[in-house]
This record gives sequence, C-alpha cells and structure tokens, in this order.
Amino acid sequence: MLSISEFSEMCHLPAQTLRYYHREELLVPAEVDDRTGHRSYRFEQVERAMLITVLRGTGMSVSSVKQALREPEGARESLRQHIAAVRQQRQEQDAAISDAQEFLRGAWPQVHQRHTPAVTVVSRLVPRRPTGTGREAWVEDDLAVMETVRNLVAVAESCGARVSGTAWRALADETPEQKKALLSGEGPWWVVKVPVTADRRALATLAEKAEVGLFPACDELSILIPGRPSMAKYGTALSRLLRQPLHGSYLDVGRMRHLLHDDGVETAAAIRSAARDEAAKIAQTL
Repeated sequence: MLSISEFSEMCHLPAQTLRYYHREELLVPAEVDDRTGHRSYRFEQVERAMLITVLRGTGMSVSSVKQALREPEGARESLRQHIAAVRQQRQEQDAAISDAQEFLRGAWPQVHQRHTPAVTVVSRLVPRRPTGTGREAWVEDDLAVMETVRNLVAVAESCGARVSGTAWRALADETPEQKKALLSGEGPWWVVKVPVTADRRALATLAEKAEVGLFPACDELSILIPGRPSMAKYGTALSRLLRQPLHGSYLDVGRMRHLLHDDGVETAAAIRSAARDEAAKIAQTL
C-alpha cells in the first residue's frame, strides 16, 4: 500500500487534489484509517490516476471525467463533444482577441452620415428562431441569418440577377402578420434583404421564388462595429447613433438595418425630417 504522500509523488498529483478526487468519488483510496483519516492507495490505482490526469488535462470537468470512467463505451463520445466545445471556445477567444486589438488601437468606430440611393432588393424571412439565451441566442441568430443570405443569393443568381451590394437584416415587422408574430414571440424575428440588379425577365422569374421590392433612397447614419454581433455591440451602436445631433430631424430607429460585412456588422438608420413628416400628416387630413 502507498501512503497519500507516496501516491501523490508517484502520480504528480498534490495531496489536496487527491483529497478532492476522493470527495468527488473520482479516485477513492483503497483504505482509509477510521481513527486517523489517513488514506492509502494500491499501486494499481496509478493507472486510474494517470487516465484522470490525461482527461483533466484536456479541460474536462470532474463530473465529465467521472462519467467517462463510469461508462467507458461512451468515453470517446464525451471526449469528442468536449473537443468540439473547446474548439468553439477557442474560436470565440480568437474573435474576442481580434476585437480587443481593433478597439485598443484607438480607432474606435465612428458614426458616418451618407446618402443611400434606391435599390431593388429580394427579401426572405429567416425561418428559424433561437432556442438558447444570451450569447447562444446571438450565435444561433447569426448562423440562421447567414444561411438565409446564402440561400437567397443562390436563388437570385440562378434567376439571372446579380448581387449589387451588401446584404442586411432587419426586424421582421413590415406587415401586420409579421408584427403580430414578432410581438407574440413566435417569430420569425428577422428578414434578410439582398440588393440586386436584374432585367425585367430575371426579376419576373425571381419574384416567383422570393419577395422582390424597392428599398427607397434616404439619408442615413451608420456605424460599423467589428467582429461578431452581440447585444453589447448592438447597444453600443445604438447609443452612438442616438447621440448624434440632428437639427430638425430624427433617427428612424424603427427601420434600423444591420448590414452584414465580412469584418463586422454595420448598423444604419434613416434620418427623417420632422417638418416633412408634419407636412405629410397635414396633407393627409385635407
């Protein structure tokens, strides 16, 4: 039999870790002295300690390691799932590092004003709703939106249309039915729009497979936040846009759109003239 200090030295595991593994029933000593509480191990337990150390070295939790050892037939699948989670975490860390480097260079995203010309667009609702919460929901949203963009681009090109600009997403509240579904929480939440140029024949064919419409010309404020979208980044973009002074005008946040660039998401909203809107209301009452 080996004392805990001898077993600790042999396995390169601190005695405190061995006590913790004992409490978690991951590596139970062969004997425990009822009077002194001293733990003793058999030499054969070195093999189990080695396997635990290898699995823990991958970053697996104690509970996951315990399950893998308790159910050897499922150990490979547990490890495969853990590896996938680690790779996903590394991708998120790489993205966060890239964001941090971009922001800490001192080149903070700035708001720009521009005139956006009218353009023909094809639209499609994003069919899936996120099932997770927080960051998971944003990731699911992003994947579903980009999948819808790819499908819509493929449909447009198959009909002879040419993509003429950056695709964007907006809240799916353009019709009474969409607003009702959005408010009820049933969704869909997003609609994707892809700007295209096409002749009449191509547009007619495309109209049979997707919604075709016109995005009207307008003046906009926009800001590009680098990296993957998140609630914090969306809040930052909205805060920056709303702080811009607009004399005699206002920002139509209800018609905000998110342009999907390779290096980030650009949030844009149309500038409306308060005087022009008031004149339109008066004209409607006459």
